[in-house]
Amino acid sequence: MTANEFRKLALSLPETTEAAHMAHPDFRVAGKIFATMGYPRAGWAMVGLTPDQQELFVRTQPKSFVPVKGKWGEKGATNVVLRHAARAAVREALINAWRNKAPRRLQTQP
Repeated sequence: MTANEFRKLALSLPETTEAAHMAHPDFRVAGKIFATMGYPRAGWAMVGLTPDQQELFVRTQPKSFVPVKGKWGEKGATNVVLRHAARAAVREALINAWRNKAPRRLQTQP
């Protein structure tokens, strides 16, 4: 998985926009950030999962998904090591993160 592939997957989700937060590209639905790129460094991304979702991704794919350090990670923020991540897993994680932030009227998509 490359950063461009991550970007394309994120932007393929309904009503997603790209902006920037703390000098990193981010992806938002209804103005709420559900994913970022370049954190903690190039080649990494972050998806905003729930703690239960995070546990599943980290347990099943520990080389690809790592909890963000500190309180954000305890709340479900999960780093994605792009070079180790499979496209299907990243897509699933992005959909989960998107649904976690999307307004109710969009919840049945994608």
